Amino acid sequence: MTAEAEATPAVDLAAVAADDARLERAGASEVCAWAVTRFGGRLVLACSFQDCVIVDLAVRADPGIEVVFLDTGAHFPETLAFVEVVRARYDLNLVVVGPEPGAGQWVCGSEQCCEFRKVRPLARALAGKAAWMTGLKRVDSARRRTTPVVGWDARHGAVKINPLATWSDADVAAYIAAHRLPVHPLAGAGYRSIGCAPTTRPVAAGEDPRAGRWSGTDKTECGLHL
Repeated sequence: MTAEAEATPAVDLAAVAADDARLERAGASEVCAWAVTRFGGRLVLACSFQDCVIVDLAVRADPGIEVVFLDTGAHFPETLAFVEVVRARYDLNLVVVGPEPGAGQWVCGSEQCCEFRKVRPLARALAGKAAWMTGLKRVDSARRRTTPVVGWDARHGAVKINPLATWSDADVAAYIAAHRLPVHPLAGAGYRSIGCAPTTRPVAAGEDPRAGRWSGTDKTECGLHL
């Protein structure tokens, strides 16, 4: 647990559970609107920019919402270009957070690399916030199948909100088409889960979407979502 989380006053876990139960069947737009109303300026959206569905939903609820992008220093050039396309489209209140000092000493894909390039930078970005939103979906992986719509993130001492938790990949594709959203340049090249360039490959037809992440290892998560 971070120092910030330790300093956070005790949370009403029953209230968090009640919010989760109430919003389980709510639409993603309703969840985003609730989050903005409930937490205001103490809410932040963390986005990997694999797509911009969660960004589109969030800015409809609050055009000025703070959007955090973790620039690991190892992203595909296409990802960085996509970030700028989305930033311009929505005039985003975008905060780009870089790696911790010393990140370069660790091999890309190692636990220490993710700690220095993702986990600690996110902790910095969330310091003092009451809640954060993500684009996590239950269909993303086996470990994410129990992702709540609203939960308590003890590590960061904040409420964690996942408006897309109940969505399928088909739901995401339909939303992108319906709203004519920009698409990540690598999406059409077989990259169904996009992370850092050295540890991401396209997947073949029938492969698990996240098979292209840390391929050849037993690693499935970077540590941001426990």
